[in-house]
Amino acid sequence: MKLKSILKPVGALGIACGLTLSAFSTHAQDDEDTIKVGVLHSLSGTMAISETTLKDTVEMLVEEQNKKGGLLGKKLEAVVVDPASDWPLFAERTRELITQEDVDVIFGCWTSVSRKAVLPVIEELNGLLFYPVQYEGEESSRNVFYTGAAPNQQAIPAVDYLMNDLETERWVLAGTDYVYPRTTNRILEAYLKSKGVADEDIMINYTPFGHSDWQNIVSEIKRFGSAGKKTAVVSTINGDANVPFYRELGNQGVSSTDIPVVAFSVGEEELSGMDTSPLVGHMSAWNYFMSVDTPQNEEFIKTWHEFTGDEDRVTNDPMEAHYIGFNMWVKAVEKAKSTDTDAVVDSIVGVEVPNLTGGTSKMLANHHIEKPVLIGEIQEDGQYFVVSQTDDLVPGDAWSNYLEGSKNLIGDWTDPINCGNYNTVTEECLGSTAMQE
Repeated sequence: MKLKSILKPVGALGIACGLTLSAFSTHAQDDEDTIKVGVLHSLSGTMAISETTLKDTVEMLVEEQNKKGGLLGKKLEAVVVDPASDWPLFAERTRELITQEDVDVIFGCWTSVSRKAVLPVIEELNGLLFYPVQYEGEESSRNVFYTGAAPNQQAIPAVDYLMNDLETERWVLAGTDYVYPRTTNRILEAYLKSKGVADEDIMINYTPFGHSDWQNIVSEIKRFGSAGKKTAVVSTINGDANVPFYRELGNQGVSSTDIPVVAFSVGEEELSGMDTSPLVGHMSAWNYFMSVDTPQNEEFIKTWHEFTGDEDRVTNDPMEAHYIGFNMWVKAVEKAKSTDTDAVVDSIVGVEVPNLTGGTSKMLANHHIEKPVLIGEIQEDGQYFVVSQTDDLVPGDAWSNYLEGSKNLIGDWTDPINCGNYNTVTEECLGSTAMQE
């Protein structure tokens, strides 16, 4: 595999970015002989705990595609950059990938704030971004393919499980202070109230990226859960702040039987760096777990271990999203016989590829995909035991049915609509692809 890095010092980030340069080989190929795949994931900073594995995943997918003979008779080349968990730097790195490195597609971002920083650049330069992580919805861009879960494919089913199966009556909505948790919690608050939950039975708390002192917050959660009603935490905490959060839960004896936590951004990768013994029974809601027993998943894990040379490396949901998105892009390129953005956009809707849970996923007209929804309980070995799974695939909904300004909107990038936020009542395109926070 030919790997190229264009990590460059920028301002105060110069030292951090410069140090990462040596981690990558710098073999370049003639542009005419290669198809360049941009990899836009943080390898340093607060989000490196989650995103580094996704960089490795794209490299693996590129290598495996090259073993099959490449694409359109050309080899693929991964061009890796480190936006260093710095949101404006995501936009700079995207511009470099497209205008200087001439990549044909970008796989990247984790947080919604990084994606929103990238979005205007991707649209301005008519690039392609495959975004692999659960997000808040309220967006549908012609240039972005959302292979992670929308709220109706993760957050809403998780709340339904807590409410119906665990009989939860009080709700702690705890998140990192940025667009994804705030928008998701607006949706969940509206959804809970539509189910008759009172204001006093909803507690909302936000903390900064990298937050480390959880003692007072966990104490508040314990007090909130002592009112005689079954209480649960719905967590949209992101990045390395999860480590001290879960540690403090253990320190204060908050077990899954007392106040269960269901997380949307904690998976096998994050758990691999934690003492999971006090976390047994707490949950995560995803569309894939490493513990899923299918031939497709067994083969994926085997390939991953061979690629990394480490049988202890785990897999997780965003990795599967990149697996799905990468294979959809390959299939769309083969269908279009071109890596041209417009050709791929025109050919990708309706493309269907296998997922790792035993079914298939299809790219929808709103540039979201179909996914199963799984809820898993943390086990002592850092894996998940699946306690709930949807019978059918759930199509991703770009716009929430529970927000007043969104419930009449759809995204549809096919003729005759060709609009990311089309109002089905007024039959008008509202002019911008994304609702900005």
